Amino acid sequence: MGRFELSHRVVLAPLTRCRSYGNVPQPHAALHYSQRATKSGLLIAEATSVSATAQGFPDTPGIWTQQQSSSRMGMRRSPAPTIIYRLMLSPARSTRSLDGFIQMRYGGSLENRCRFAVEVIDAIVHEIGADRVGIRLSPFTDYMDCFDSNPHVLDTYMVQQLNKHKEFLYCHMVEPHMTIVDGRMQIPHVLLPFRKAFNDTFIAAGGYDREEGNKVVIDGYTDLIAYGRLFLANLDFPKRFELDVPLNKYDRSMFYMQDPIIGYTDYPFLDDSNTE
Repeated sequence: MGRFELSHRVVLAPLTRCRSYGNVPQPHAALHYSQRATKSGLLIAEATSVSATAQGFPDTPGIWTQQQSSSRMGMRRSPAPTIIYRLMLSPARSTRSLDGFIQMRYGGSLENRCRFAVEVIDAIVHEIGADRVGIRLSPFTDYMDCFDSNPHVLDTYMVQQLNKHKEFLYCHMVEPHMTIVDGRMQIPHVLLPFRKAFNDTFIAAGGYDREEGNKVVIDGYTDLIAYGRLFLANLDFPKRFELDVPLNKYDRSMFYMQDPIIGYTDYPFLDDSNTE
């Protein structure tokens, strides 16, 4: 993936956890990520808000004060693999569909609806280089009234704008809503046109398990697979996939509870669970 030599294709997806009290990253966040660290593995941290008015959840990490920045630097000094920090630029979880949110220059036409994301990307690339910038897009989301009438056209255009930056680090996309049939997720697999259009590393996410993840990588559907809930509950997730051993079950009721330990850093490692 660009200048990063990854040892495997399992990625931690960005997960909002609501445990940055007062929007300040806490020491338990460093533990949370280091627990899930593997040598040369890729972790994508939860969204970091750029202002007090750009939040969608309580107690999410921010980066608009000196205290917040200092706390994040402390996290970076903790033992961990490659961690990508994800900026959250508006209350909408996707920066694609801005109809009704920003008018005139940032609404209406295809170019205008992508303008905000494109301008932000251009500015960040100018500051730190394209090889350190990636983006997550959710073409088919309908969360918080964030949707588009023609997501294929919209996000193909967005991918084309990313390609203007040579060596752009990655494009991370989320599958549409999945259905469960006979206890297994049925994934629509509609991201292939975007994967073909994008010039660099492509990451797919959305309901994948070990078997399905291996298959789509072998088929060339994606380069990397991002896992959220499964990685959350399994600290040594890549190792469990490698050994093909049972996984811990996640507890959905603990996803957003604000305890610094329960449902956050107390899931057992494989060796711990084997001794119980």
